[in-house]
Amino acid sequence: MAKELNKFFESYLKKDPLFKNKKALQDHFTPDNIPHRDEQIKQIAGILAPSLRLEKPSNIFIYGKTGTGKTVVSRYVTNQILETSKIKKIPLKISYLNCKMKRVADTEYRVIAQLCNIFGEKVPATGLPTDEVYKTFIQSIDNEKQLIILVLDEIDQLVEKAGDGILYNLTRINSELKNAQISILGISNDLLFVDNIDPRIKSSLSEEELVFPPYNAIQLQDIMKERVKLGFRRGVLKNGVIEKCAAYAAREHGDARRALELLRVAGEMTERSNQNKITVKYLDDAEEKVERDRIVDIITTQPKQSQLTLHSIFSLNFENKSLFTGDVYEVYKNNCNTCALKPLTQRRVSDIIAELDMLGIINAKVISKGRYGRTREISLAIPESSVNEVKEILIDSLNF
Repeated sequence: MAKELNKFFESYLKKDPLFKNKKALQDHFTPDNIPHRDEQIKQIAGILAPSLRLEKPSNIFIYGKTGTGKTVVSRYVTNQILETSKIKKIPLKISYLNCKMKRVADTEYRVIAQLCNIFGEKVPATGLPTDEVYKTFIQSIDNEKQLIILVLDEIDQLVEKAGDGILYNLTRINSELKNAQISILGISNDLLFVDNIDPRIKSSLSEEELVFPPYNAIQLQDIMKERVKLGFRRGVLKNGVIEKCAAYAAREHGDARRALELLRVAGEMTERSNQNKITVKYLDDAEEKVERDRIVDIITTQPKQSQLTLHSIFSLNFENKSLFTGDVYEVYKNNCNTCALKPLTQRRVSDIIAELDMLGIINAKVISKGRYGRTREISLAIPESSVNEVKEILIDSLNF
């Protein structure tokens, strides 16, 4: 086996790689050119420009569906501002925090502790009073005249895990600072997020709001052509691959991130098959793999109550084609006893069903029953090929 592996690795190294720079196809890559987002770039640049005069810019809240360019545009503009500030020797700092990351942004304490660490104050991951960590953070940034732009990506995830109190504290923290000032740039995939937070926080957080619309198929093709030039060797993509990839992503609400991921995975699968051209067949295989991996990743990271609600939907799905919130809730209550979980109210379970719908795991259409109120008609949105795998994940996670 060792000899066979050595031969395989040697032959692999001899082959011309399909990729020129694989990073160009990953979501954290910030290109020099971002097609179809000139207007948003100018808007964000205009709002943040006063920071170069050490004047606190308005807090910005950016929202739009996944893969509409919110993060890449925000990084692009803040990188350009930071570059200018370094040349002009302006005391401006930009701190980026991904609020979806576990052990970084799952509690208010950990977020502020992480910010302390970014600004040079070592704070343990647990163990101190939260008020004490806030004091340490204020001391760490207020020892010199400076302006800080705090970018909170996926800010809705932070509020879901830690509550909106942290946003209230961060938007009010300037009143305690003598030398430094903080401006917040919040990014969210949840279009309704701002409507569900305290109105006082909303007025402070959303001094300026920007909505990023989804890309259409033509725009996605332009984006992919730019990234293909950077990411792949010339001529490795067969005709029709970019067009079909754009069509896949346009179907998913214009998600450029998904389009780039499909191209990258298709390239990897082509290399593993010892081929030198990426064809539509490999793109189809990549689409199936990415969709399966996405579903598994979403479900494994859901809270127990969401997993239990989804399991209840699975329990009913094959018995009755037309499922409603009330049907799911009855099964859910019985399952709570099995899992030793405290049952939520039907209203909260209905909210969870709406969240699962937003994630693309189910379809939950709101329908009116006249004087009996409204309910949700539920069906599965995932491929049948993934159902058994998802059921096994849920059973294992819930200890059924």
